[in-house]
Amino acid sequence: MDRPSYLNFDRAAYAWRPDVDYRAHPELYRVGKGEQGVLICEPYKGELVPHWRFKTPEVARASSRAIYGLFLAYLRRGDFVGADMARKFLQMGFTRARRYANYRGGRKYDPGDKHPLEKGTGDPAKAESARIFFEAWKKAEAKPAYAKRKAEWKEKYG
Repeated sequence: MDRPSYLNFDRAAYAWRPDVDYRAHPELYRVGKGEQGVLICEPYKGELVPHWRFKTPEVARASSRAIYGLFLAYLRRGDFVGADMARKFLQMGFTRARRYANYRGGRKYDPGDKHPLEKGTGDPAKAESARIFFEAWKKAEAKPAYAKRKAEWKEKYG
């Protein structure tokens, strides 16, 4: 039986810590894979979460614009951690909206026995929200200044 990966989560091996101020200590930040650390790294999480919404395509459009604007602002200030966190929020807007498009209530697994739930039961409007976030996410990743800083960061810190 398929089981959610979070059931085997190893907290001690996880690179991100909730008690670290990543603006004060950016050297502790790791790019990681995908959206890792997105709901942990402060103060960026606190700055980005209020803008992160995908309930309707209109809400997703306003949200992705606001987060992309923060992405650009962080990049202009030379704050790679902030820019990468904003990029992760754009990616997470896509993945979470897709989850709600695919599964009713956004639940992929039954909360009781953790068996996979039926796909194709979600909200079709969320697919448009996902598309909106996907475009903003890819636009952010395509920024040459971001790509350069990301490569330098990974080389220096991991």
